[in-house]
Amino acid sequence: MTTTLEIPKPPALLSRSGWSGFLLALVLICLMAPAMNLLAPDGSWWHLSDYAVALIGKIMCYAIAALAMDLIWGFAGILSLGHGLFFALGGYVMGMYLMRQIGRDGNYKSDLPDFMVFLDWKTLPWHWTFSNSFIATLILVVVVPAVVAWVFGFFAFRSRIKGVYFSIITQALTFAAMLLFFRNETGFGGNNGFTDFKRILGMPIATPGMRMGLFVLTGLTLMGFYLMARWLMRSKFGRVLQAIRDAETRVMFSGYNPLPYKLTIWTLSAVMCGVAGALYVPQVGIINPSEMSTAASIEMVVWTAVGGRATLIGPILGAFLVNGAKSWLTVVAPEFWLYFLGALFIGVTLFLPTGVVGLIKKLKKLRGEGQP
Repeated sequence: MTTTLEIPKPPALLSRSGWSGFLLALVLICLMAPAMNLLAPDGSWWHLSDYAVALIGKIMCYAIAALAMDLIWGFAGILSLGHGLFFALGGYVMGMYLMRQIGRDGNYKSDLPDFMVFLDWKTLPWHWTFSNSFIATLILVVVVPAVVAWVFGFFAFRSRIKGVYFSIITQALTFAAMLLFFRNETGFGGNNGFTDFKRILGMPIATPGMRMGLFVLTGLTLMGFYLMARWLMRSKFGRVLQAIRDAETRVMFSGYNPLPYKLTIWTLSAVMCGVAGALYVPQVGIINPSEMSTAASIEMVVWTAVGGRATLIGPILGAFLVNGAKSWLTVVAPEFWLYFLGALFIGVTLFLPTGVVGLIKKLKKLRGEGQP
C-alpha cells in the first residue's frame, strides 16, 4: 500500500469579494473620478473638484509609502523611522527633471534653474547630468533609492543590527540626509527645494487633463503594488520572511540565511517609496528637505499602525483615514493636529494593536457568533 502526499494549493491572490472590491476601485479611479472631474459641471453635486483630485492623489502616494512600510514592519519585523528619505529621493529625482523642463520660462530666463542663477552657479553640477531625460529619470527614480537602501541595509543586516537600534540608525540617516539637502552648495535648492514646475514631457503640468492623468497613474500604481505585495507575501519568500519576523534564530537553524530575505524586502520597500515620491511631486508641485523630517517618517508608521500591520489593505486604509483627518483638522483646529496624531498612535498601540482592519474582523466574528 502506497500513500501519496498532496501538495497544498497556493492560496488565491484575492477572494471573490476581494476581486470585486479591486474591480470597483479600478472603475472609480479610471472612469468615475475622471468623469466627475472633467465632465460634471462645477455646480453639480457629482462634480469632483480639482482640490479633491489633488488631495486624493496625494493620499494615494502616501498609501503606497504605507504599503511599503507594512512589507518591512508588518511582515519582516523591521521598524524603519527613516523611510521618508527614500520617498524624498524619488521626489527629488522627479523634481530635477521638472526643473529642467522649465527651460527659459523661469524668472531669470536662463537654462539653469532659477535658484542656481541666484546663487551664481555657471554650470549644472554633475548629478544633474541626466535630469533632462524622462527615461533616465524613470530609471533613477528606482535606482537611487534602491542603491542607498541596499548599501545601508547590507551593512546593517550583516551586522545583525535590529530592534530599536536599527530604528534609531534609520532615523539618524534620514536626519543627516535632510541636513545635507538643506545646504545650498549641494545643488538641491536648499531650504526651498524645487517648485514652480511648468511642464512634463513638454506638456503643461497644470491642466485638468494632466492632473487627472497623474491621478489615474497614481491609482493604478497603488493597485499594482498591492497585488504584487499580496503575491509576494503568499509565496515561499513571504512565508520565510514572516518566519524571520517571528523567530529569526530558529530560521537560521533551519538552514536559511536571513540576510538576502531582509535585504530584498528592505530594498523593494525603498523602491516603492521612491516611486511614491516621484508621483507625489508633480501633483503637489513642490519638494523640499522637510519630506525627510523625522515627523514625515513617523507618520508612515502611524498610517500602518492605525490601519493594521501585516494586512496590506490596512496601511492603505490608515493612510486615507489619518490624512483625511489631517486635512480637516489643519483647517478647523491646526494647533491641535500634532496632539491628535500623538494621541492616535498611543491609543492604537495600547487599545487597538491590530488596527482598524483587526477591529473590523473582530466585529464580524462577534456578529457571526451572535447569529443563531
